[in-house]
Amino acid sequence: MRKWVVLASAALGLAGLAVLLALRGHRLPPGTERTIARIRAGPVAGVVTGKSGYAQSGGVRIWYESIPPVGTEKGVVLLNIALGVGSLFWPPAFLRALSAAGYRVVRFDQRGTGASSWMTGWSRKQPYSLIDMAGDAIAVLDELRIDGAHVLGLSLGGFIAQEVAIEYPERVRSLTLMSTSADPTDTSMPGPRTWPLVRSAFGGLPLLRYRLLGGETNLVKEMLAGLVAQGGDEPVDVEEWTRIVLYDLRERNGLNLGALRQHQAAVAVTRSRYPLLGTITVPTLVIHGTADAFLPIAHGHRLAAAIPSACGLWLEDAGHPFPYPNMSEVVTAITNHLDASRSRAPDRQAHL
Repeated sequence: MRKWVVLASAALGLAGLAVLLALRGHRLPPGTERTIARIRAGPVAGVVTGKSGYAQSGGVRIWYESIPPVGTEKGVVLLNIALGVGSLFWPPAFLRALSAAGYRVVRFDQRGTGASSWMTGWSRKQPYSLIDMAGDAIAVLDELRIDGAHVLGLSLGGFIAQEVAIEYPERVRSLTLMSTSADPTDTSMPGPRTWPLVRSAFGGLPLLRYRLLGGETNLVKEMLAGLVAQGGDEPVDVEEWTRIVLYDLRERNGLNLGALRQHQAAVAVTRSRYPLLGTITVPTLVIHGTADAFLPIAHGHRLAAAIPSACGLWLEDAGHPFPYPNMSEVVTAITNHLDASRSRAPDRQAHL
């Protein structure tokens, strides 16, 4: 039972964006209605700007986008997004920051999401595993003829990034693991805190109303209100996020609720990674918020301690949602980690 409580809370996180959770208000930015109406009136463009295509992973089709760097290319960053949501929902400012730092950014839709195969024949009796999903990531690198990449994972994407590093060590240049765990079902570790979960669910009822009402305008409002409620040091770009939500609804059919069940099952049937983390030798940065109510920070501490090459970045008062507060400092830490990944000895602890 504990296992499914953990996984259900992760599903409510909806890929770390916390649209329905960790919310204390749902005020929309000024001019939101006008902006949504204007963009809805025409075709939606500019959401996918890089080279896009499909990789084949066994019989599964995986959509990807490769975004070129600004200036000379330093390397490739492969992004693994969290549970149940497509890769379009990586914050655009985060993508731009990695590109501006000289890195080619490759993002892809996990199986069951976005423009990748929605796995309509899936059965709980024959689920796929996180190791299968790691194979999807490698299939994208193979399709793009990329020998090795800096692998970054958020929440569920961090589980997959670890599996990539364990199963395909020759393809990984560095690891960045955000708000994640080596085994979220481990009963010896603290699980989701019940009271923050209940409180946040009630705080999210106004946003649930948007979901229940449905339609393009309400679903855009749901996303924007969740992003505003997360806080942070940068204003929410209403136009940019409106285009993303509308493009996802019109071109990809929006959220696939079936993927939530499938990804939960993938976690449940996959081994604990703790006995295998000692085999990871690439430079690793573990980032975790001290106020994470879904995967408490003890998971981050244990993960960093178990990987010989890892250092930890502990974000004071940050929860599970991404982007975090003080993202400019987090991005600097990540790009510094990427730049120094072949030469530095890890500084085991840091705080923001």
